[in-house]
Amino acid sequence: MAIEAKTIESLIKEAFPQAKIEVRDLAGDGNHYAATVIDESFRGKSRVAQQRMVYAALKGKMDGPNGELHALGLTTRAPE
Repeated sequence: MAIEAKTIESLIKEAFPQAKIEVRDLAGDGNHYAATVIDESFRGKSRVAQQRMVYAALKGKMDGPNGELHALGLTTRAPE
């Protein structure tokens, strides 16, 4: 089951309203994406903690083999 980039962006934006977000479909199949999320709430947190925050915002869309989203490469950081 495929998911649209705008859906991924909306879910992330809901959790991080001030974030700068870019979502790219890597394979054109609606299953493999890369996202960059830049938000102040990441400041002082490890990269793993930042990425866990983003995955939590996806509300289970990546859970298990039946998830709507197969792969999401994440780049996260606080603003410079």
